[in-house]
Amino acid sequence: MKLPGSRLLWLLLAATTLGAALSVAAVQWCRINGWTDPDQHIHMCYSDFSLLFSQRGLAEGLFPFVDDVPADQVMEYPVLLVMVAGVLALLVPGEGITDERILAFYDLNHFAVILCWLGVVLATAYSTAGHRRQDALMVALAPGIILSLSINWDMWAVFLGALALLLWGRSHPVWAGVLIGLGAAMKLYPLFFLGAILVLCLRSGRLRSFAATTIAAVLTWLAVNLPFMLLQFEQWSTFYRFSSERDVSFSSVWLFFSWLPLDGAGFSLLSNGLFLLCCLGVAYLGWAAPTRPRMAQLCFLIVASFLLLGKVYSPQFVMWLIPLLVLARPKVRGYLVWQAAEVYHWVSVWMMSAKITSGGEFAGGTELIDWAYHIGILAHMATLIYLMVQVVREILDPEKDIVRSQPRDRDRAAARAAATDDDARSSHQRTSAPRHPDPDGTVLGETDPLAGVTRGRPDAFGLPGLGRTTSLKLRW
Repeated sequence: MKLPGSRLLWLLLAATTLGAALSVAAVQWCRINGWTDPDQHIHMCYSDFSLLFSQRGLAEGLFPFVDDVPADQVMEYPVLLVMVAGVLALLVPGEGITDERILAFYDLNHFAVILCWLGVVLATAYSTAGHRRQDALMVALAPGIILSLSINWDMWAVFLGALALLLWGRSHPVWAGVLIGLGAAMKLYPLFFLGAILVLCLRSGRLRSFAATTIAAVLTWLAVNLPFMLLQFEQWSTFYRFSSERDVSFSSVWLFFSWLPLDGAGFSLLSNGLFLLCCLGVAYLGWAAPTRPRMAQLCFLIVASFLLLGKVYSPQFVMWLIPLLVLARPKVRGYLVWQAAEVYHWVSVWMMSAKITSGGEFAGGTELIDWAYHIGILAHMATLIYLMVQVVREILDPEKDIVRSQPRDRDRAAARAAATDDDARSSHQRTSAPRHPDPDGTVLGETDPLAGVTRGRPDAFGLPGLGRTTSLKLRW
């Protein structure tokens, strides 16, 4: 693995530091005045850090999933996220619920997610093509991250997911599985990467790599979860019950279908069913496309489908997609249009929250806020769907994919050097199988920086309909 040059590395560090400073400035009103309704929504600086510290027993020294807590104080999150919150709460000096302790807990968590953000930026730089390392600047200065970084602990899962993709791209499927298992124990989103890995491993005849990654992910997830399943099953299972039973909320597409005679569980069934259909569509695309799709493209399509069809789209969920889009389609114009729509959506969410928490008094209770909120939902959905369509087009026509395009002459030597290390890691695999060229003459998989163990492997499985001939060989 070739690291970015020192100049680019310092630029990424500086850009992330600037982004972090802006993220602190964005919440400064609440840091000074506290997190109270409706002001925290009016000033758009709400955070679960401060809320849950005072409402989930953390301020009283109760450790989630270990100590017994009242039913209304159970943390409704996966195990690893709860562990992070519990450990950081132990570092807060003093006792009880005070403004000083709430601020200290918030600042500790904000600093922790900033470090995760820096890790995501560097992992993105290492995960893309050698001539496109600078694309990570879009992650370092992403408006969606700056504004939503400290709403919740999502950046921890994004960090673990980014490391998992990096390790997969460096031909370490077992370690990638470990990171996916840890990520799924923090938030479920990195678990979706296994779908992309399955598609690419089946197509390239590397099912044993998929099996190794999946087994490592499952064992890691169990190692983190099993002790708490045995110790505090009711607390541990709260997240899964809550996710299944909760009503449609927070910018979900299903808000427009609230007239359907369905409860939370019914909408879960509908949402999950449609998401499964989308996953099958992505799998068909991966197996029938003329050229093997890139890992980041499939991951982006899967995660985007989940967010579009989910029962909730919290403002911080945009962070799940930013690194994936930068790896899948680093075109600045589309990225900026999408981020502008997400910023508008972010503002509209807090204005709507301010209206609700003020009992309808904010802005005189005008219905313009409701209209702005619904327009924000539609803008988020429309721009995300547009990006998904563009990624599909670039899968079907790789010449439109700027990551696959050849670098300029002065950058080609660096790009070849960046690929040499990966080639050496899997040389014993490629010498046992013929190198299979793409239609443009390049070696299949070598234009995917995250190809990993599938790099240079000939296709073993393919479906007809999008330019592939049928090939139903299953290779272990």
